[in-house]
Amino acid sequence: MSPPLPPPRDFIGHGEHPPAVRWPGAARVAVSFVVNFEEGAEFSMTDGDARNEGIYEVIDPQPAPDRCIDSHFEYGTRVAYWRIAGLFAEHGGHYTLSSCGRAVERSPWLPRHASAQGHEVSAHGWRWEKGTDLDPEQESAAIARTRDTIAAVVGRPPVGWHTRSNATAHTRSLLARHGFLYDSDAYNDDTPYDVLVDGRPHLVLPYAFDTNDMQFQNTQRFGTGEEFAQYVCAAYDWLWREGADTPRMLSVGLHLRMIGRPGRIGALERILQHIATRGGAWVATREQIARHWIAATRQ
Repeated sequence: MSPPLPPPRDFIGHGEHPPAVRWPGAARVAVSFVVNFEEGAEFSMTDGDARNEGIYEVIDPQPAPDRCIDSHFEYGTRVAYWRIAGLFAEHGGHYTLSSCGRAVERSPWLPRHASAQGHEVSAHGWRWEKGTDLDPEQESAAIARTRDTIAAVVGRPPVGWHTRSNATAHTRSLLARHGFLYDSDAYNDDTPYDVLVDGRPHLVLPYAFDTNDMQFQNTQRFGTGEEFAQYVCAAYDWLWREGADTPRMLSVGLHLRMIGRPGRIGALERILQHIATRGGAWVATREQIARHWIAATRQ
């Protein structure tokens, strides 16, 4: 049997007539900080995998257990998380902890702490792996296992999902079947939107790779924390302008082991200070944004 075809591409979106949705408190921009928690879910020969993760600041692939790259990932949970958590405790607002199930299983204290502070714990796959590496049965099992692990650790199942890299033609149908409210597997808008999945509306909260600290290494687009902060603040200012009459959303992608380094963490502080000074931001979890959007658009 041939795999299902992906849905037709949509080059129009909301077009000139976006939904008449206003954010709480008359905010101009819904700001979604996504803190990716992948540490312990990456591939590691130390953990018995056939290979080591190849994406990080050290590009020196090893055919044997690699304590160098292992320890880079460990930095995220040992040190960086506390820096990030401290800044949000100081400045307010809530983020979404986009969590790999295996990372949650190995460091359950971390999502429990984030949840206790009012942050959302969402799902980011079982392993830090591409969805297209899995067949439909494997993908369904990974979604269910991730959901169940997060539910067992924090006391409630996740409602949001984000696939590393490319989702499959099955992903959204599987997410709907497993009870997810939204996914972030799109990069094509600055405003949420619905798609039909198995005949029912399913919410997409677009994500972004440009306002994302992965660019410190993937492209070396940002050489310093200051460059990253300038870019994100510029994005916020432009969306703030458009937010006077269009419901705009800014996604800021963060990773524990990246933004949490002492030479970069100041960028997050500057971003939080900037949006507070400029005003007009609703710094919310993706679940909060999703539920507000659904309540306003689905009558």
